[in-house]
Amino acid sequence: MTARAKSRIPVTKTPKVYIGGAFVRSESARTFKISGADGAFFANIPQCTRKDLRNAVEAAAKAGPGWAKRSPYNRAQILYRLAEMIEARIDELIGSLVRFGARREDAARGMSVCVDRLIHYAGWADKYEQLLGSVNPVATRHFNFTVTEPMGVVGVIAPDSPPLLGLISMVAPVIASGNTVVALASEKFPYPSILLGEMLATSDLPGGVVNLLTGLRRELVPTFATHAHIRAIYASAGAEERRALRLGAAASVKRVRFADEAGAAWLEDTAQGLDAIRGFVEFKTTWHPIGS
Repeated sequence: MTARAKSRIPVTKTPKVYIGGAFVRSESARTFKISGADGAFFANIPQCTRKDLRNAVEAAAKAGPGWAKRSPYNRAQILYRLAEMIEARIDELIGSLVRFGARREDAARGMSVCVDRLIHYAGWADKYEQLLGSVNPVATRHFNFTVTEPMGVVGVIAPDSPPLLGLISMVAPVIASGNTVVALASEKFPYPSILLGEMLATSDLPGGVVNLLTGLRRELVPTFATHAHIRAIYASAGAEERRALRLGAAASVKRVRFADEAGAAWLEDTAQGLDAIRGFVEFKTTWHPIGS
């Protein structure tokens, strides 16, 4: 019995991407290897293709109307519950960051900020409308008012570092305002996003609201830029990727916002706030005639 126990090979996790509320492998069956900070092989990560991205956009588009119709208060509850779930598994998430080279102190601080950031946007979910909407004085006999509406499917391209804090900081304001997300996780450190997908799957967030892809940026960024049903892009990107995103987005007239243009020092308060929500809503003004 003892000899048998010593010779046992442990069952390791098979990472999969999270699309439409389900865990799937890449449609191409391609993977890429990731290694820990010690250089030892850790896992084969799905190498998503343009087809996977299109499938994720379809899932996000299908989930969009239902998510947008949720009350702001309900969306706030769901974000708060996700923060609770991350808090409950925070040691595992810290360990996943340390495994790939992060200092434990930095990883612990980053995960604490992740939880706080979700609670921050949970608090904004039922309040941003009061600040962004308005009643407008006009010179005619009309009641004129402006309200916000979600844009639809938003593509998020997360930074390589910090892999999880950056991803959550970009996704949270987008879904708080009723949008759905197709997100490309860190290429260098994708594993923490796999764990996040597991939490999303068991949270109250409806399937398809957040879809997480892993893969090579050079393959997927051009499709993010040109896909006609992605209505906006929120990206952490270098100069060449910015150029590609701007050129591709111009053809379908999609909004493009870059994370560092928002002053995103990820651990600081400048990486959160109403401005991040404002970037992914549209404004609808209504003229309602009054009197005779």
